[in-house]
Amino acid sequence: MTDVRDTKPFSRFEWMIAGRYLRARRKEGFISVIAGFSFLGIMLGVATLIIVMAVMNGFRHDLFAKIMGLNGHVIVQKLADRFDDYQQMADKIKQVPGVVSAMPVIEGQVMVSSSTQALGGLVRGVREKDLKSLKLVAGNVRAGTLDGFDKQDGIAMGVRLANQLHVGLGDRVTLVSPRGAATPFGTAPRSKSYQITSLFELGMSEYDRMMIFMPLAEAQKYFAKNGEVDVIEVVVNDPENVAAFRSEILRAGGPSIAVADWRQRNETFFNVLSVERNVMFIILSLIVLVAALNIISGLMMLVKDKGRDIAILRTMGATKGAVMRVFLITGASIGVVGTLAGFVLGVVFCWNIERIKDFASWITGATVFDPSVYYLTKLPTDIDPHETGGIVIMALVLSVIATLYPSWRASRLDPVEALRYE
Repeated sequence: MTDVRDTKPFSRFEWMIAGRYLRARRKEGFISVIAGFSFLGIMLGVATLIIVMAVMNGFRHDLFAKIMGLNGHVIVQKLADRFDDYQQMADKIKQVPGVVSAMPVIEGQVMVSSSTQALGGLVRGVREKDLKSLKLVAGNVRAGTLDGFDKQDGIAMGVRLANQLHVGLGDRVTLVSPRGAATPFGTAPRSKSYQITSLFELGMSEYDRMMIFMPLAEAQKYFAKNGEVDVIEVVVNDPENVAAFRSEILRAGGPSIAVADWRQRNETFFNVLSVERNVMFIILSLIVLVAALNIISGLMMLVKDKGRDIAILRTMGATKGAVMRVFLITGASIGVVGTLAGFVLGVVFCWNIERIKDFASWITGATVFDPSVYYLTKLPTDIDPHETGGIVIMALVLSVIATLYPSWRASRLDPVEALRYE
């Protein structure tokens, strides 16, 4: 008979014993149930963490892409004087290294009315070349064209806004601005009819249901700007390090301007996303922790149930380390297999999240992901390999740590004491 003292650590003999303990017999059914719940808990915990973190990353990535794709990274405003030298100012700012473009913009709120409906809208007056440089807009034109935008007396409108107004390409809508001409009876609203020359869908419901683009020259007339603009929106090649460009743009523009970057303008919004993401990670990590605690309880019961086996192994010459490694393999196997299964489940779920969302909507008969509430029209996912790897490592470490105490308790039993468990 083979002397178990001759076996090396984590030998085939130890794996064989651990495998037999994992295949519980009928009288050990309760222990098997606990092991099964531990496996399911770790699998679902890891999968849930991966899915939630991917969705949170997808939200941030898509919202960032939409906001940065439509707005400049740095906003330049004139402090006191009229902003009628915007072209010269834009040329100066373009000389700053790292600046991609400087876009003069006029912005104003209006009421948009058709023959059946009236809604609020946001007009942005821009030049044709600047509008075409916005890939988010130029790449998502659903009807019409942006060619000849500067020379026409028309507007580009979001698809959702057009649908709510019950209008389409070629129809006319009336824009009403509260900032009209001053009269003896007060300020009279300014009203003018425009033809819809193009429709766009940016994929962000907030923009698609209120954004209107107008030629810059026409916007200057409509808002009575007299050759002025409101701001110059600057696009840089590295928006994540936008703070480094602020001082250079200020130096190029002189003391008559003030600048604000996208972080300042959207600070609260992105801070809320960051805090929510961190809190969700902490809360959902508790699922993995609870499953790891189930491994402890299951192994403790297994150690008690296998007291006679431990006594036999020790009598055959098995060392305390060998006994500890047997139960360590038994418990860790549950955690490792559960973690790997959770990883596969989470990644597959993220890859098919749109289909799953549509299926859930079909089953429940309700809108699972309402674009009017969540801004985006599609449920986004962005799996970060480093973050996902961290989740897997965390689950593996917790699973192994959870097995240490029960395994140590098993190794401390001597043959005589182990028989008392029976």
